[in-house]
Amino acid sequence: MNTVTGANKNELSSLDRLVEQIEKEEGGDAKLPPVHRWDPPFCGEIDMEIRRNGDWYYLGGQIKRPALVKLFSTVLKRDNDRYVLVTPVEKVGIRVEDAPFHVASVERLQREGQQFIRMLTTTGDRVVLSATHPLTLEYRGEEPAPYIRVREGLPGLIGRNAYYQLIDWGQERMGSDGRTELVIESAGQQFVIGHY
Repeated sequence: MNTVTGANKNELSSLDRLVEQIEKEEGGDAKLPPVHRWDPPFCGEIDMEIRRNGDWYYLGGQIKRPALVKLFSTVLKRDNDRYVLVTPVEKVGIRVEDAPFHVASVERLQREGQQFIRMLTTTGDRVVLSATHPLTLEYRGEEPAPYIRVREGLPGLIGRNAYYQLIDWGQERMGSDGRTELVIESAGQQFVIGHY
């Protein structure tokens, strides 16, 4: 859940430009294939899996070449209830244990008096926590599972170390349900990262 802090249209467009600029810094401006426009025939499932920690496996063995994993991640999309790798001529289904992306680290940046939280995935995606890339918090029993929307609606699980860093930067506030919430501010918005 996120809460907009009341910025006007000019501030939002200015914030949007800052978010774009921050995401492009340090090589984050890779051109991605237009997979959202591709809808070729489904050719079946292949023995490929993305594990919860972001590791990719093919035929039971880990794909250890980062460039190959990054390449596969650029042609990944959600197709109804399954994840697929897609080209203009075919698409194949793969297994995803939790989320297709894994956030390995976070940075706190200041630009024009605003705080921005930039997240880096294991596949090299750089996303700024914002209205476009919101954080959602799910619970598995007592254990929180934080996610961020990475691209084209695909989620990224925020890894334990990155999540603990967010908690360290968080601030307490009283939630509407009377519980204390821990929130993090980024790109003019506040995102709930925990409850007490």
